[in-house]
Amino acid sequence: MNIDWDNLFEKMRLAVVKEGKDLPSVSTIALEKHDPYHVLISTLISLRTKDAVTISASYRLFELADTPQQMVSLNQQQIEEAIYPAGFYRNKAKNILEISHILIDQYDSLVPSTQQELMSLPGVGIKTANLTLNLGFGIDAICVDIHVHRISNRMGWIATKTPEESEKALQHVMPQRFWIPLNELLVSFGQTICTPVSPHCSKCPVYDVCKRVGVTKSR
Repeated sequence: MNIDWDNLFEKMRLAVVKEGKDLPSVSTIALEKHDPYHVLISTLISLRTKDAVTISASYRLFELADTPQQMVSLNQQQIEEAIYPAGFYRNKAKNILEISHILIDQYDSLVPSTQQELMSLPGVGIKTANLTLNLGFGIDAICVDIHVHRISNRMGWIATKTPEESEKALQHVMPQRFWIPLNELLVSFGQTICTPVSPHCSKCPVYDVCKRVGVTKSR
């Protein structure tokens, strides 16, 4: 596959900027906090939750508890109230409390820096683990969410059925230096231009190299 990734990413980035789209919520928090714990917790909050809700919920929680030690001083109801109305906020509050206890008991209050260890924590799947590695530690890992999975297949870079398959397939076709910025870019691009239903193909800067797999209607 002969793709000019530098040119492709730059065109997509400029299109997102033109749309006035801010960084995804977890990226914003990562830039401000520079701390793996904040990245991990805000990523958990972000699952099935809009960016604006994630940002406000994360800030409310971090005002109450900024470290694992402070977090375990709260009870589950306090965490629930802080992160509401994030999706599945009760389960997330339970997991946040359990994770904080585990970090204190097993990891000297530090977030582990391997995918396997992260995925052993309650509620942490591959997306959360890889985004924590990316934004919390600067470790190269491909974080595949619904936007990355959809756009990568729509563009014809890969042909997969699940995000887990997409992660492995993208590792084979994409240079490693793009692994970290991939999620941030495609989330923003997918929210503004390459939308799930009826994408805005008329203003897509990479339309000429997109195979438009599965697209039956566009704008």
